[in-house]
Amino acid sequence: MTDPDDLLPEGLQDRLPAEAARMTAAMRGALDVLDSHGYDRVRPPLVEFEQSLAGRMDGVRPRRMFRFVDPASLRTLALRSDMTPQVGRIAATRLAAAPRPLRLSYAGEVVTISADQLDPSRQRLQLGAELVGSDGAEAVGEVVAVALEALAAAGARGISIDFTMPDLVDTLAAEALPVPADRIEAIRRELDMKDAGALREAGGEGYVPLLYAAGDFDEAIARVAALDEGGVLESRIAGLRRAAERVPAGVRCTLDPTERHGFEYQSWFGFTLYAAGARGSVGRGGTYCIRGSEERATGFSLYLDALPAADAGEAPRQALFLPLGHDREVAARLRAIGWRTVAALAEGEDARALGCSHRLEGSEAVAVEA
Repeated sequence: MTDPDDLLPEGLQDRLPAEAARMTAAMRGALDVLDSHGYDRVRPPLVEFEQSLAGRMDGVRPRRMFRFVDPASLRTLALRSDMTPQVGRIAATRLAAAPRPLRLSYAGEVVTISADQLDPSRQRLQLGAELVGSDGAEAVGEVVAVALEALAAAGARGISIDFTMPDLVDTLAAEALPVPADRIEAIRRELDMKDAGALREAGGEGYVPLLYAAGDFDEAIARVAALDEGGVLESRIAGLRRAAERVPAGVRCTLDPTERHGFEYQSWFGFTLYAAGARGSVGRGGTYCIRGSEERATGFSLYLDALPAADAGEAPRQALFLPLGHDREVAARLRAIGWRTVAALAEGEDARALGCSHRLEGSEAVAVEA
């Protein structure tokens, strides 16, 4: 029986050795990709002042954060629910004088008060990269390509990417398809619901064709372009096409121009990443503005816990059992070439029960009989 005091809060869980090893391998693989593309890693603190975490990006919701009073400053602190605002703060303050574009990467745990509808976890491993100083087509293309490469290096298979245009309604409502300001939110809501009838009733007759401009990227972007009679979306369409060119063969690319879920602070471009066997999305990214410095930036986040266990990293290494009195220099040489060793502490220990596939006999690794 499990003691009630040993139960974990809802949405939190232990990561046991096999799963922790897979996640570590996945994180290492993704971070190596980011480093190879020139993204320098930063490590912001787990806890910050609430005002700082909520004030760097539009749409950040403090109510999703665990908050408490700092006994030293008597100000409200919060556990981070997203590392992107922290990287934005670092770029705008500590690295304000660094040359642009500035490429930064990160990895760490984030926590939210409530879980997402598709994901019951309240603690997740977030890994990502931010390209600060540009939100143009070239920046978007680089970030899309790097995100897909990092996700594949983390062990994901059957990857697909879905593009969106988070500020589409605002852009169209300003000129091409004008509507009263008090109707814009209703139009956004009905587009989210994919309800053509309710969209018409909300005064969004001209927006109905957008409901059918979703699907395979090439077909969907052609439909969006056909709707853009005034050319207000011309630069956005060109940027989306440039980004799609960076999607490698074998990765399915789609477009849903009105999708807004999860894009609280993105501007003209956003994307969601999916992988075979994963429940819901495994990553998200796009363009945004850092408050305070008002710098444009492009970035993405991956959530490695969402990857299926079978895909989240490499298979464990073979382990070598070291009996009492073994040659320590031989064992050190074997570790240097990649062996994982488990040393005996007492006579009679079972190498197979300890997870070892081989046993050291003299200077040789001998397979343990099943």
